This record gives sequence, structure tokens and C-alpha cells, in this order.
Amino acid sequence: MLKIKNLKVELTAKGKSILKGVDLSVEAGSVHAIMGPNGSGKSTLSYVLSGREGYTVTDGSVTLDGTDLLDLEPEERAALGLFLAFQYPTEIPGVGNMTFLRTALNAQRKARGEPEMSSGEFLKEVREKSRTLQIDSEMLKRSVNVGFSGGEKKRNEILQMIMLEPKLCVLDETDSGLDVDAMKLVAKGVNELRHSGRGFLVITHYQRLLDHIQPDVVHIMVNGRIVKSGTAELALEVEKNGYADMMVELAE
Repeated sequence: MLKIKNLKVELTAKGKSILKGVDLSVEAGSVHAIMGPNGSGKSTLSYVLSGREGYTVTDGSVTLDGTDLLDLEPEERAALGLFLAFQYPTEIPGVGNMTFLRTALNAQRKARGEPEMSSGEFLKEVREKSRTLQIDSEMLKRSVNVGFSGGEKKRNEILQMIMLEPKLCVLDETDSGLDVDAMKLVAKGVNELRHSGRGFLVITHYQRLLDHIQPDVVHIMVNGRIVKSGTAELALEVEKNGYADMMVELAE
């Protein structure tokens, strides 16, 4: 589904190299986790996939279902089926949650040549899906993420993901700042979306999220490259020993 080959990226303003030759394939129906120390390039990878400005691709390729992602605008990538859950979800004052969700959903449906969802259909769908995440009607009426706690913001993003039903879900440190109960709710929403036609790329510092979202493959990113891949056991190894031993092993 997602194929990344020799991806090299630098910060446009500084010309500083961040990604230094990333190779990664995420198959449909699989969950891949990326772990690594601060500054290793994990979040940069998610930004480049989504089309965020400020980054220059100097080499390599990225395709989603055979389509070149790097040639597309962010909204075109979204319509193709890419979703990014941010580490720090943005507040949008004056834009109601329901309005935002319905506008985003119907914009994507229109881009794919599908009929728009009626108000009645949308209302039924969003109420049903929000119950899973313990999002009440008052929260749905508020402006997007304005005045939300960290856990509420993350649950709201997972609701967006559930409503949009993307092909590829990229979660950038979704567990950041969450208590155990909020993390379990977020993980529940993610697990309910697991599907044979959908792939996940979960970026995290800690193994604790992976207790609830069982990955098929775990990758370790260090200094802009994926240096090791393995099963979920690899995440447990990192949790126990940290990255220091692994970096020494790689240096040898």
C-alpha cells in the first residue's frame, strides 16, 4: 500500500538533512510502528507524507497504492486516503466540530466521485461513532479542539479518522500527554478501524501504546534512517534497554 524508497529530506529554510535514505513498505491490513530517540526524524516522516510545507525532498519516492504522493497537494493526498493524526492537534476557533467533520467528509467523497452524505445520515453516523470514544453531544457542538483537554483532542482526531475511513492512517505520537484511560480509548478507536484494506503507521516514543495497538512490525529509526525492524518483541527490547545498546551495536 505505502512504499517509501531511499527518501531523503531536508529542512527547506536551513538546508539541514533530516531523513537520510528511508526505506519502508506498509502492506494493506498491517500495523507498522516506528520508534526512535528524539530528533531521529519520525515526525518529519509523517509531515512529508502529509505534504506539510517547510520540507524539501532531495531524493527518493513515496507511493500510495501506486500513486506518487510527492506530486500531490495535501488535500489530494487526503482524498486518496491518507490521514495524519497530529502530536499536537490544532485548535480552530469559530468552526464547529460537526461542521468541520461533515465538510471534510463530503469534500473527500466529492473528490472521489461519490455522493455527499445528507445531514440526517451524517448525524446518525457521527453520534454512533462518537459513543465509542465517549465523546458527548456537547463536545461535538464546540469549536474544533478549542478548550479541549489533551485527551479530548486526541479522541476528537480519532473520531475524524473513523468518520473519514482512510486507507492509510499515520499516527504521530498520538499517545503524547495521554493518561492510561485516555490512551485505552484512543487505542480502542484505532483497533476498531483495523481492516484488511487499511494500513497503519504508528509513530511513538514508548512501548506502552503498543500494549493496546498490537503492531505487526516494529521499526527503529535513528539519525534519519530505519536501522532495525522486527516483531512486537523489538518494542519490548527498547522499553527494557533503551536505544543506547542498540546504537552501540549499530556502530560496531
